[in-house]
Amino acid sequence: MASPIAAWHAEHAQFNRLLGELKTQVDAFHAGGRPDYERMLEIIAWLRDTADRSHHPREEVAFERLARHRPELKLELARLRQEHQVIAHAGEALRGLLAAALDGAVIPRAEVEIAAAMYLVYYGNHIAHEEENILGSAEQALTAQDWEAVRKAG
Repeated sequence: MASPIAAWHAEHAQFNRLLGELKTQVDAFHAGGRPDYERMLEIIAWLRDTADRSHHPREEVAFERLARHRPELKLELARLRQEHQVIAHAGEALRGLLAAALDGAVIPRAEVEIAAAMYLVYYGNHIAHEEENILGSAEQALTAQDWEAVRKAG
């Protein structure tokens, strides 16, 4: 069985691959082409369903427990929890715009590009911050009991 940190890294790597694929579609849109809206919606749905409903709840528990062990990280961890909400909101906004475009609605390109950029930048920066600043602390500070609570949260 993989360690919780290894699993966390693997999930982040999968999210980054999907965000890269989404960015490729957004770049096609920005260049004036027609991206694969269906694939974009699949990516967002997968990220929303997997990350927002499974990965992020586990992170929430890990962050809460890590803040107990490492109080100096409390504000940083609170910001990361807030970012989960921003990412979820940005994903829903982008999903709504793409679904409307697929249904034939005329959506200004700039509106879709702004929504996609916000989602991609927030999500990418969020993952990078966790990888660079949080996972090492979690690996060192969290106990077996903490990791069991994290596992049960997702």
